[in-house]
Amino acid sequence: NIRWGKAGRMRWKGWRPSVRGVVMNPVDHPHGGGEGKTSGGRHPVSPWGQKEGRTRRPKRYSDDMIVRRRRANKNKKR
Repeated sequence: NIRWGKAGRMRWKGWRPSVRGVVMNPVDHPHGGGEGKTSGGRHPVSPWGQKEGRTRRPKRYSDDMIVRRRRANKNKKR
């Protein structure tokens, strides 16, 4: 728990400020802008427009064991 004293000292270390994109202006972030307090209005993205957040499910452990899919039987009895 080190107190660095000011934001600039962390910037010297290469840390970027942690600011929500929703509170920025449209020039600064894809979620920025809007009148009053607005939601982002699109899927979570980075300041550079790349998808962010939990957008993909992790690969299932059994995916590596599947060599070939089973052919779906067209006229299977139900």
